[in-house]
Amino acid sequence: MKIKQFKDSPLAHYSYAVISDGKMALIDPSRNPLQYYRYAEEHHAKIVAVFETHPHADFVSGHCQIHDQTGATIYVSKLLGADYEHKSFDEGDKVEMGEVTFRALNTPGHSPDSITIVAESKSKTALFTGDTLFIGDVGRPDLREKVGNMKAKRVELAKDMYHTMQHKFNGLPDDAIVYPAHGAGSLCGKNMSTDSSSTLGQERKFNWAFQDQTEEKFVETILKDQPFIPHYFGFNVDVNKAGADNVQKTKAAVKLHLSVESLKNGVTVIDSRDGDRYKEGHLPNSINIMARNEDDKYETWLGAILKPEEPFYLVVQSIGNVRDLLERTAKIGYEKQLKGIVTLSENVSQKSDEFDLRDFKKHPEKYTIVDIRNDSEVAEGKIFEDAITIPLNELREKSWEVPSEKPIVVHCAGGYRSSAGSSILKNKFKDTRVYDLSEDIQKFT
Repeated sequence: MKIKQFKDSPLAHYSYAVISDGKMALIDPSRNPLQYYRYAEEHHAKIVAVFETHPHADFVSGHCQIHDQTGATIYVSKLLGADYEHKSFDEGDKVEMGEVTFRALNTPGHSPDSITIVAESKSKTALFTGDTLFIGDVGRPDLREKVGNMKAKRVELAKDMYHTMQHKFNGLPDDAIVYPAHGAGSLCGKNMSTDSSSTLGQERKFNWAFQDQTEEKFVETILKDQPFIPHYFGFNVDVNKAGADNVQKTKAAVKLHLSVESLKNGVTVIDSRDGDRYKEGHLPNSINIMARNEDDKYETWLGAILKPEEPFYLVVQSIGNVRDLLERTAKIGYEKQLKGIVTLSENVSQKSDEFDLRDFKKHPEKYTIVDIRNDSEVAEGKIFEDAITIPLNELREKSWEVPSEKPIVVHCAGGYRSSAGSSILKNKFKDTRVYDLSEDIQKFT
């Protein structure tokens, strides 16, 4: 049994290929299947199966496209209520592939329909745990209250997770390798390790969720301080339940607009360029969500700020960025609402207000300070005591809470998010100066 882990860094997502005797199975694949096709080709393997541990909230899966293009069978829990062609795969079910036997464990907790895939050969046991068991943590139970075939309240799912951790992995060997669907940086959990895999023995010893504790204590711990839920999470659950369209076709339908000086009024513009470039010149009604490299969480903040099905234009720095940014947009299923990808003319008229840091340091009382960090960050302590706190993912909807009589200064923890936050408020307050404290926030922490 040969196992390959694929990592999507911006979403901290892991997917997997398992090869045995010239056949290949995929677990929790990303939207674009070409990387898996290349791997299969390199190893002269035929893709015969796709296992989905649950309908994912944070990315769109390519399982239906893989089925259409390879003939692979899709295996999911019957509890999911999938709308696409599939075979049910629940506790007691097995699939043989060469020397590997795949079997299912129903492991509810993150979602009611979560399964863990147990892959066994003569020499190895691997556990593909999806969003149930992470390295050092377990999946959050609060994403399915309003979406999906089976709606479940967070307390009910937290209790399910307790019983999953108490019973479902019993009898499996300590040397079984744990392969989760996510690592540190994902919003599907809160305290995940940077390690990409572990053993079940290590998790039994060090993961808090395996420790001896009451159900009441477990529920209290898992529900405390969970991160925010982006707008797109529920949308992605529904897309994955129905099955996404072919990503190459939907990307090809997106129009390209070159050297643009203006766009149709009333349509949101997402500007993915570096913040300094954005400040020098941008289009009206722009929001600066930087996508300079894989460390920038463009996908997460696009789906947190912009609602599903809301039309938008996407500004890129150059033609060389089109392919990558379109790919990243399609990961969360937002390519269909794209009205076009845009490069800018040098004559765009909008410029950001120039910030006088020295004056702000001397007279902070002359400014309205807006802290757009998450609630959990603010709970650890304010940076400016008089700051108004509104998390970035809520800022568009709650911008009316910000007084506009004084100039506004926006800050986050390190400078990335404040570029988006300040652009949102500038769109709201045309006659008020709005400044981005950017990386200068580090001079106050």
